[in-house]
Amino acid sequence: MNRQDALFQRLAQSPFRRRFHLGVKERDYCLAKGPEVIDRHAADFVAQRLAPAEPKNDGKQTPMRGHPVFIAQHATATCCRGCLAKWHGIAAHQPLSEAEQAWIVEVIHRWLVGEMNR
Repeated sequence: MNRQDALFQRLAQSPFRRRFHLGVKERDYCLAKGPEVIDRHAADFVAQRLAPAEPKNDGKQTPMRGHPVFIAQHATATCCRGCLAKWHGIAAHQPLSEAEQAWIVEVIHRWLVGEMNR
């Protein structure tokens, strides 16, 4: 089993993480923009809101609504540095590496694909 598979199995056991799903509006947005644009949005959000060693408003920087990526971040525990540490083993209080940022975008992408295929 690979690392993402193991993560998604653990996330599936969390009642809080399981409750997140895309609504019609978010699904339509994904369809209109396409995966490349949505992945770019995810990369931008991660770089701006999570990558710094001490993100502004950490723990509250990711809304629960308003964009498919925000919903995906909560579903995949990529919403704040505390969740990244707990669920992904990515240490807090240091900037995210390019590899760590890419991991987060890949996890968000996988969740969104799963939601779009539901």
